[in-house]
Amino acid sequence: MCSSVYHFIQITILFLFIGSGFEHAVLAQSSMINVFARQSTSLNGKWQVILDPTGTGNWRQVWQEKQPEKKTDFVEYSFDGGPVLNVPGDFNTQLPELTYMEGTVWYKKTFHHEIKKHKRLFLHFGAVNYLANIYLNGEPLGQHEGGFTPFQFEITDKVKPGQNRIVVKVDNHRFKDGLPGLGYDWFNYGGITRDVNLIETPVSYIEDYSIQLHKSSKGMIRGWVKLDGAQSVQPITVRIPELHIQYKTQSNDRGFAEIEFEAHPELWWPDHPKLYNVIIESETDTLADEIGFRTIDIRGPDIVLNGKPIFLKGVNLHEEMPLRAAKAFSKSDALVLLSWVKELGCNFVRLAHYPHNEYTVRMAEKMGLMVWSELPIYQHISFSAPGIEQKMDLMLREMVKRDRNRCGVVIWSLSNETYHFTPNRNQALITLTKQCRELDSTRLITHVINTQGYENHTFNVWDTLYNHCDFIALNEYLGWYVPWQGNPTETKWKLVCEDKPVLISEFGGEALYGNHEGPPDEAAHWNEEYQEQIYIDQIAMFENVPNLVGICPWLLVDYRSLGRMHPKYQSGWNRKGLLSDQGDKKKAWIVMKQYFDSVRNEY
Repeated sequence: MCSSVYHFIQITILFLFIGSGFEHAVLAQSSMINVFARQSTSLNGKWQVILDPTGTGNWRQVWQEKQPEKKTDFVEYSFDGGPVLNVPGDFNTQLPELTYMEGTVWYKKTFHHEIKKHKRLFLHFGAVNYLANIYLNGEPLGQHEGGFTPFQFEITDKVKPGQNRIVVKVDNHRFKDGLPGLGYDWFNYGGITRDVNLIETPVSYIEDYSIQLHKSSKGMIRGWVKLDGAQSVQPITVRIPELHIQYKTQSNDRGFAEIEFEAHPELWWPDHPKLYNVIIESETDTLADEIGFRTIDIRGPDIVLNGKPIFLKGVNLHEEMPLRAAKAFSKSDALVLLSWVKELGCNFVRLAHYPHNEYTVRMAEKMGLMVWSELPIYQHISFSAPGIEQKMDLMLREMVKRDRNRCGVVIWSLSNETYHFTPNRNQALITLTKQCRELDSTRLITHVINTQGYENHTFNVWDTLYNHCDFIALNEYLGWYVPWQGNPTETKWKLVCEDKPVLISEFGGEALYGNHEGPPDEAAHWNEEYQEQIYIDQIAMFENVPNLVGICPWLLVDYRSLGRMHPKYQSGWNRKGLLSDQGDKKKAWIVMKQYFDSVRNEY
């Protein structure tokens, strides 16, 4: 390469990096939990935006909002007079020119603030997809990577009395060393996709807590409370009025207080999702939460809820509102999707393939749905890329921290369809599994695999990761991507861990709603009858699956995926839904509904 060209490239890269205002990159803070119970001011609504598909905003230093000072000055950007976007919401579905955008959009919001003594102020984001750089009044606050977990910045000493302005650079490019990486089988919705709030706290506030039944006990509640602030040593009280419990302790000089007390709460069950009002008090702060109590464990080949074997009747769900072909973000969106889940007869829902909105998790818990929450470690991850293990660890901590008090969350899924031959895959995910167990010992942990062998009517389920899981979770698409070998009832199984429970985490096939063309036994016509037969055959096969503790069809409702390129049947949609993108029931829905109704759990 010509030395002058090489020098130019070096200078350009350096300028873009330094010009972003993040030459000393400050990472976002771990989000406080239970933001719904905080004193907050919503910044949702209309935000001004600048579209930056060429990525020149860093070079122009958009966040500074420069103004001409002399007659000969001019500035080649402005938020004023430009488009506006709704927050929360994806940017792809709000402006036609952004439909397939994978790039940068700059957001701006102004707010008025009155400085209050003895108060702290935080800028909290529910999620931004994927890479977010945050600026306040022209100065960088920091950045956050990851599109599905919350983060915050303290702005107590940075906010001004009166008008303030926030600028957010949002970049939804897919990155080879991102989580997920370059491969997506869903729509890459970019933008500020969840709530934005200003949260006001006391100088010392309750930053985090864990209050759950001990894993092996129905009568002992254990956990801890963590304060943040200079006044770290304080009396701590945990009250559960309905149980007449008032537990008192004291935090140490790190603001940490362990809690342990005897209690005999009414347990949370899918058909009776009991929640208690729990109040956590320090000398300077008070928080209230709705918390349920249950145990979830493995006993031999069974998954046991509150000590009793349970069959998990689930369905997969993406965070998308198909009725408007956009990112789901609101309570009303969650209600529509979860109402369909309940109507199907499910007792659990797999929130694929990333942590979904906190609204969804809390609503599922109240509706009696057990929740499977998952990290976006999906398919072709570059496990040996520099920094990738640190990214996985951070996303794990953000996921667990937000939902550790949600008793409805019973499964942490740490990866989906990764491949054993990927360099460093095994060691990275085994390490991540150990880290998850250290963070939370009260839930089940799994990895989802789809590389099992299938020969001579036999599934060979062998992946080494299963040795580190609480149960075997596998995706199989017999009848769609893989032809049946003989009668479904003749299928045999060879398990690497013979005594572990088995859950079929994905199965199914595609059908365009209302399409009845062609023979019912030919997949090429994408008709409802072929999809229906897949489900009939799968149910027949389930009778031979050893240690089967649950099934989870892929998936509830058709969703957008640009890799689905058949112009007649797909047109950018994955058509494996039991429901169409308009909520119409396909024939396979009826099959699945009848099966779930026939499977009864006795408590």
